[in-house]
Amino acid sequence: MKQEITKHLSHILADTYQLYLKTHGYHWNVRGPQFHSLHTLFMTQYTEMWMALDVIAERIRALGDLAPMSSDAYNGLSSIKDGSPNLKANEMLEDLKVGHERVIATLKAAMDVVSEAGDEPSIDLITQRLALHQKTLWMISASMDED
Repeated sequence: MKQEITKHLSHILADTYQLYLKTHGYHWNVRGPQFHSLHTLFMTQYTEMWMALDVIAERIRALGDLAPMSSDAYNGLSSIKDGSPNLKANEMLEDLKVGHERVIATLKAAMDVVSEAGDEPSIDLITQRLALHQKTLWMISASMDED
């Protein structure tokens, strides 16, 4: 059962890392009338995800498995696709919205496994990550143009 849990946690780690990279890239490349507010919003979001990566990887290690650490490993595990610096601000927001929805789906799938196993620390980690990604999804949605 531990191996099944670490497989799901590795998927969470990969999704989080890929979404971190995309968010950080959009932070650098956003432009237009919303530049300042989105530049700041993206920085807050990528900083939080950067800190979460360590927590997720350390949980994998605490369960006795090795945390994935290469781009190839992350690309193979993640459902998050690369972003593009050419997107307009609202397109970046839409892309990040989809990314957070995918991470939420990954977290919910993992929750089923860790709950069945009674792995309280992993349940707690996933619950915290779910709350954060749902809040971020709300913030991104609220920042989008309504045209």
